[in-house]
Amino acid sequence: MGDISKEIQSSFPSNDLKAYINILYTASWINSAQQELLKPYNISAQQYNILRILRGAKKPLKVQTVKSRMVQRSPNVTRLMDKLFAKDLIDRVSSTTDRRVVNISITTLGLNLLAEIDKKWNPKFLENLNEEEAGQLSDLLDKIR
Repeated sequence: MGDISKEIQSSFPSNDLKAYINILYTASWINSAQQELLKPYNISAQQYNILRILRGAKKPLKVQTVKSRMVQRSPNVTRLMDKLFAKDLIDRVSSTTDRRVVNISITTLGLNLLAEIDKKWNPKFLENLNEEEAGQLSDLLDKIR
């Protein structure tokens, strides 16, 4: 089992600071693993997040709705979507009730890409936690926020 003190060869004056550094270190470690997974597909973690949001919605969404649901907030959601649109992974759908509104939907190609990524995604780091511990971790992270 890992120990942040040994990993970064440091000691901490308080458990608060140790927990804080551990959260940052672990988040960076998880982000690096996700980037490696997504690299062959030529999409970023934020673009992947957009695709997952659209897949889960099962209907076209406004850009603002997608933006509000993102794990990592980005001021450049439109640019991220432009790149996904250029790769035919999403589609723009004009609103039938308000021509100023453009909704975004995932394409079949986008769904197929997610299905391929899903096959390769194996969060081995979570194997160290049983179902109850995973729930406790999630609850503790919620409590922090």
